[in-house]
Amino acid sequence: MKKYMKNRCDFFGIKSPLRKEIYREHKQKYGLIPKEDTAEIVKWCWQQPQREYQYFAMEFLGKTAKKEDGGIIDLYVYLITNKSWWDTVDFIASNLVGVYLKRFPDKTEQLTAEWIASENMWLQRTCLLFQLKYKSELNTELLHQFIGQLSSSNEFFIRKAIGWILREYSKTNAEFVVSYVEKYPLSGLSQREALKWLKNNFRHSKL
Repeated sequence: MKKYMKNRCDFFGIKSPLRKEIYREHKQKYGLIPKEDTAEIVKWCWQQPQREYQYFAMEFLGKTAKKEDGGIIDLYVYLITNKSWWDTVDFIASNLVGVYLKRFPDKTEQLTAEWIASENMWLQRTCLLFQLKYKSELNTELLHQFIGQLSSSNEFFIRKAIGWILREYSKTNAEFVVSYVEKYPLSGLSQREALKWLKNNFRHSKL
């Protein structure tokens, strides 16, 4: 597990099925994290060397995401910008931040502008991926804005994210994605990722 994560984190070595079983048993016995203790407990988990602690914390946060108040975003940003790697950031972006910005859409412009300007690659990746599960509700104008601001980046994780969000949206709106890739300059990686699902599923005549 450590090797798979490029030696960035230590692991107990608990595989996903067993980890989820432990989580379910713990939740059944003790319940969810008390709201007033959420930040303290989650940050404690984030400070532990073994990655399973962070996965455990994210499982709990996912269960309460639809009920959190506006202040929870500060904790999400902390998690994105500490011990940052794709395995945590991608879950937080699509399952936590994505839910948050659906519930508080008036905060989207300010927050994403701050994240884009931050020069923090993981916050920028979050801007691209928070709409990953939005399907027909995805805001294409907003996505175009983010891609335009980040498409010149040489960062692998940014280029990959551009392709990933377009690929996921291609399952909902193939015409938009094909047209977008043809019209706007994207890296080769972003283009390949964007069209991968359509090519594999023979869903468009131009492919």
